[in-house]
Amino acid sequence: MQWNTTLFPAFTTGLALPRRAGDEIRMTPGRHPAFFGYGSLVNRATHDYAPGEPARLSGWRRVWRHTTLRDWPYLSAEPAEAEIDGLIAAVPLDDWALLDQREAAYRRHALSHDRLATAPHWAQRVEIYAVDEVHALPASHHPILLSYLDTVVQGFLREFGEAGVARFFATTVGWAPLLDDRAAPHYPRHTTTSAAERRLVDDHTDALGLKRRTA
Repeated sequence: MQWNTTLFPAFTTGLALPRRAGDEIRMTPGRHPAFFGYGSLVNRATHDYAPGEPARLSGWRRVWRHTTLRDWPYLSAEPAEAEIDGLIAAVPLDDWALLDQREAAYRRHALSHDRLATAPHWAQRVEIYAVDEVHALPASHHPILLSYLDTVVQGFLREFGEAGVARFFATTVGWAPLLDDRAAPHYPRHTTTSAAERRLVDDHTDALGLKRRTA
């Protein structure tokens, strides 16, 4: 399968501090570069990039990946005969460096617009983050942080409803056991979730038969 990529240098710094809630990102009228988020970036509570619109991407799939730069597996994307839901959000040209630091261990790839369903008219170009193979590791014994998964699922629930949450679990591969860190979250951008949202995550992970251990 042919796919267009624009590779940027890998970032080996630690995670950037999240933008403070309420910080305004000024966008002038017209067309803007944007990202396609398929994991935590779907949750608008973890960033202030706007405007943003739900979208669907074909030719890629969502996968859990382990890297040399983080202790826990995080979501990545890779070319495949599949389609995934996500969020397209605008990024000011001078703000890519901050977002690149947040997405340490990833590289940006340019997406073809014909792969994006309902791409917003203001998206001049859309890029996706995927784990750089330089930093990739085989699946290990490290579990998935439940605080991270809760945050991701909350974003999908808000953008796509419960049907979208079900599609998220059905279209994600590479699942691993879970670490229940809800009481003391390890994920730096974790969001506050309701009991109903946590039950929704629990129902889907139980259906997948994922083992869970406490932090």
